[in-house]
Amino acid sequence: MNNSPAPSNGKRVVIGLSGGVDSSVSAWLLKQQGYDVVGLFMKNWEDDDTDEYCSSRQDLLDAVSVADLLGIEIEAVNFSAEYKDRVFSEFLREYSAGRTPNPDVLCNAEIKFKAFLDHAMSLGADHIATGHYARVRQVEGANGPEFQLLKGLDPSKDQSYFLHRLNQAQLSKTLFPLGELHKTRVREIAEELKLPNAAKKDSTGICFIGERPFREFLNRYLPTKPGPMVTDTGEVLGEHMGLSFYTLGQRKGLGIGGVKNYQSEDGTAPAWFVARKDLKSNTLYVVNGHDHPWLLSTDLVAEDVSWIAGYAPESARYSAKTRYRQADVECHLQATDNSFKLSFPERQWAVTPGQSAVLYDGDVCLGGGIIF
Repeated sequence: MNNSPAPSNGKRVVIGLSGGVDSSVSAWLLKQQGYDVVGLFMKNWEDDDTDEYCSSRQDLLDAVSVADLLGIEIEAVNFSAEYKDRVFSEFLREYSAGRTPNPDVLCNAEIKFKAFLDHAMSLGADHIATGHYARVRQVEGANGPEFQLLKGLDPSKDQSYFLHRLNQAQLSKTLFPLGELHKTRVREIAEELKLPNAAKKDSTGICFIGERPFREFLNRYLPTKPGPMVTDTGEVLGEHMGLSFYTLGQRKGLGIGGVKNYQSEDGTAPAWFVARKDLKSNTLYVVNGHDHPWLLSTDLVAEDVSWIAGYAPESARYSAKTRYRQADVECHLQATDNSFKLSFPERQWAVTPGQSAVLYDGDVCLGGGIIF
């Protein structure tokens, strides 16, 4: 593999170097394309920096090692105050209201493509870049040039779902070097370059949660408020520890396995799932079986809407995801600038308030909103 520097194209790119393989290979690709590349390591969480679940110190060491190998500058910047104010506080508000937020979506909109973008521009950057698996395309719109967000070509790694709140100004400054690549090829490049983090595992989840027991973490910030755990027929099966600690479709951690009245002759029974929350009565409703009607929805309403083009698409048939990792499903959109309704020809499982419903027209991500 050719490691010789390409001639500079005169454009400076500040890339978010996380210490992971994706951003490291992205930095190398940009250098090969002739950009003046500067790495920026973002520290977004401080509350338990010495905790076994938060790897920010090792991540910084990995990022510095990669920058040294690639011959690029690197700066560490602390956005933990902005993160706590703009992302974590909203995360807690949503859980307190009984919803299940996706903090990665908000982190991208408020930190990686706002606070980070602003800082990069102050460093004289022409563009910013990240290791996300997504693409940006410039097209001619009704009112001039328009930027589209497209899925990454690796369907198993596409991260456009998490980026759907980006706007035209943000996309116009953003490069996604991995958008055309599959993850297997990214790993191969890292090995060929002998990057110090070539064999590093992908991070799972956000740093302030990491691999830790989620309920234990949430209990640091939200009080327990026990209440009844009730079936769809009104039978009380037990007690929950607080509605904030459960999400729709949840199966594990309910503590009600093997209820005798619901067992068949061979002693087996369908699993229990969280199906509804009633904040007024502090009641958690659970149902028996994956395909219970309470877990299936033919439509949803989303608010706090963000359209990538800056305006709502026409009401028509599109595809959507109501959670990350879900395959695109057909839907019909009825949209306004502030909310939208999706109708599905096939019932959808465990549509969860607080999660994002994201719209697609083929590979083009149109935007989305928060399921209400």
